[in-house]
Amino acid sequence: MNYANRKAQDLLHTPEGVRDTYGREYAAKQSTIEKIANRIHLYGYEDLQTPSFEYFDVFASEIGTTSSRELFKFFDKEGNTLVLRPDFTPSVARCAAKYYMDEKDPLRFCYQGSAFSNTSDLQGKLKETTQMGAELINDDSAQADGEMIAMLTECLLEAGLTEFQISVGNVEYFKGICEYLGMEPSVEMALRDEISGKNYFAAEDLLRSEGYSKADRDLFLRIRDFMETAEDLKAAADAAPSRRAAEAVERLIDVWNVVDAYGLSKYLSFDLSLLSKYHYYTGIIFKGYTYGTGEPIASGGRYDQLLSYFGKKAPAIGCMISIDPLMEAMRRQHITEVSEAQIQRIYYDKDNYEEALKTARMSRMAGFRTVLLPQKGLPDEERRSL
Repeated sequence: MNYANRKAQDLLHTPEGVRDTYGREYAAKQSTIEKIANRIHLYGYEDLQTPSFEYFDVFASEIGTTSSRELFKFFDKEGNTLVLRPDFTPSVARCAAKYYMDEKDPLRFCYQGSAFSNTSDLQGKLKETTQMGAELINDDSAQADGEMIAMLTECLLEAGLTEFQISVGNVEYFKGICEYLGMEPSVEMALRDEISGKNYFAAEDLLRSEGYSKADRDLFLRIRDFMETAEDLKAAADAAPSRRAAEAVERLIDVWNVVDAYGLSKYLSFDLSLLSKYHYYTGIIFKGYTYGTGEPIASGGRYDQLLSYFGKKAPAIGCMISIDPLMEAMRRQHITEVSEAQIQRIYYDKDNYEEALKTARMSRMAGFRTVLLPQKGLPDEERRSL
């Protein structure tokens, strides 16, 4: 193979972490996106589009978003540092603060598009993913929390999933225990990272190295137990070491009651150890899981302080569906089959082109996918039969 051919072959490959989607796979993906979007719209959410890249400060570390080392950064001609969005929520928060600064009524926005994460190639994860989501701003109620979780559940059902679980927690429970123990912020941050990664052995080692007693360590280690009913939550509230921690569990009970009113509580479980790498979450937090993929298919939570970073004091809650792992899970569960599109083929030659074109236009007006093809593309036996 000569140099030119080798160069052409090299150009066929995509960079690590991105991929092409085409044919029936793409059709299945688009069909799923449309189903989810339709369900979100039924809840009154309005479409919103933000830029694919923003100023670096929109995702600055002090607001608790993606780590700087995982951002795709570049510069414009004026020397400003720009980043490809790793997460839609800060962008939507910025947009809401800019255009709805004085709005006090609840705001409902939804979005879809690509998000980018500059992760290591060794992690084997996509660096460009398709995300869909919704944000509910100016409502701090348990009813808003429940609506977001119920809507997410209905979206997954609409996509075709039947076996999945939404795990719900409350960041305030973790913060309540840290406050109760008088924990230093730096230790709290390190402990949060270990617990969010479910690395409980490292969490216990950290607490032991900081001099916490076994009784204190057990306050954190007990939170890894899953709970499935309101009775489980009531027992956890009674055992909470502080009023702040107890109120966090009581909020979960309120949310369970709302989701139960939707008739969807069977899809819920509760995990008081549930935390996120996004530190802007302030209360209710949740993740969606199903079999056939090694990562969550959905996530979300309450972020009551994030908009204040952009000058608007407003509570908010949101959810995000990660379309790529969702599609992978659905493929492995054999629920993404899409029938091959039926396409009408109309053949023409130099003598009947106008007649064939008229027929094709009428077919398209009737809603049929139609292509015009030169008659020379027909197999010999079919051409002779015309």
